[in-house]
Amino acid sequence: MRKKHLITCSVILVLVIISRLNIYSTDAAVAAHPIAYTPADLLFAKPIEEAEAEYNFADELLPVNDKKVDFKLQRSIAKHKYKHVQSNLLHAKADKMFPIIEPILKFYGIPEDFKYIPLVESGLKGGTSPKGARGAWQFMPGTARSYGLKVRRGVDERLNLRKSTIAACKYIRELYAEFNSWTLAAAAYNNGSIKLERAINRQNEDNYFRMKLNRETGSYVYKIIAMKEIINHPKKYGYDNYYSYLHKSSELPLVAMQPPMVFDN
Repeated sequence: MRKKHLITCSVILVLVIISRLNIYSTDAAVAAHPIAYTPADLLFAKPIEEAEAEYNFADELLPVNDKKVDFKLQRSIAKHKYKHVQSNLLHAKADKMFPIIEPILKFYGIPEDFKYIPLVESGLKGGTSPKGARGAWQFMPGTARSYGLKVRRGVDERLNLRKSTIAACKYIRELYAEFNSWTLAAAAYNNGSIKLERAINRQNEDNYFRMKLNRETGSYVYKIIAMKEIINHPKKYGYDNYYSYLHKSSELPLVAMQPPMVFDN
């Protein structure tokens, strides 16, 4: 019995020695060839290309993982590429308008992304719409007057970019106060607050990207984001021959960067 006990103890001792040798050899191997661990936040982080491709309006992200949303956005961007537009007029208008619009938006606490609305509204054509809207912000006569613009024979302040931008800011602030969403405020700017409110109540839905709206309003915010894309990344969308204050302002003397006092559309 005692002999069996000694044999068992010997076997255990040998196993312990072998296991200790394996541990030390493993430690040595790890020291010689350390494993590169990836932190969880890096392992699941989006690639740089994807992170840069996130689209938003006034810091409200688009659900581009939704196939319908992504399709509508990409279609809108494609319509604004140089291959389709064949003109640098949009960038030229941005150069004239933005130095005037940006400080006014900031003063009224309106997100800077709203500066693209005049490019969407007046686009390549400008002028007066069939319904009577006019100017960079495409105000109807009645709406323009209600926000302090003079519209009468011989005087139309809708064509004064500075004054019409101030009027637009007052209007947009009211829309945001009503809908508590900059995206919905932009949609209401296009469709009117009453119609948008009815659509929200009827559909029991207040997410613009999940709502069913008329064709113009349903594509309106997508157009703004597309405009933002092509203005900020012109070469990416085929606009090679341009000179923009957005990209060259650091090279211009300070005096040359001062906006004119009045811009007429």
